[in-house]
Amino acid sequence: MLINQLLSTKGREVYTVTPDDSLASVAALLYTRKVGAFVVTDRAGAVVGIVSERDIVRAIATTGGQSLGQPVSQVMTREVFSAGPGETIDALLGHMTDRRIRHLPVMEGGRLIGIVSIGDLVKAKIAASEHEAQTLKAYISAG
Repeated sequence: MLINQLLSTKGREVYTVTPDDSLASVAALLYTRKVGAFVVTDRAGAVVGIVSERDIVRAIATTGGQSLGQPVSQVMTREVFSAGPGETIDALLGHMTDRRIRHLPVMEGGRLIGIVSIGDLVKAKIAASEHEAQTLKAYISAG
């Protein structure tokens, strides 16, 4: 399955924050939106980073509660690995495992068109495996 197919099912909505947003406000948004990460974009909409729950926990663990007043730019991951709509779920699962990342922005022509999590990919992989098993059972039964 291609990422473009997954986005058609999952949806293409992407929540973004700015580098100037505080960690406290981002933590609240993560909670209310029930997501694990936000893409960080500049005023022109260009992707400049990604900030996750893990980044916020790391900031609190190293500098304490006062870190919640820091801007996202202080803790975000600046080197963002992204996916293309034509990539496969299997390829991205491998990349995410190797890089130890859980969220990938999906880019097309330099434009942000979606985001996928490792959970999205695993769910799609399981669904594809179940469909294949059912198809094989039906084929064998018809045989």
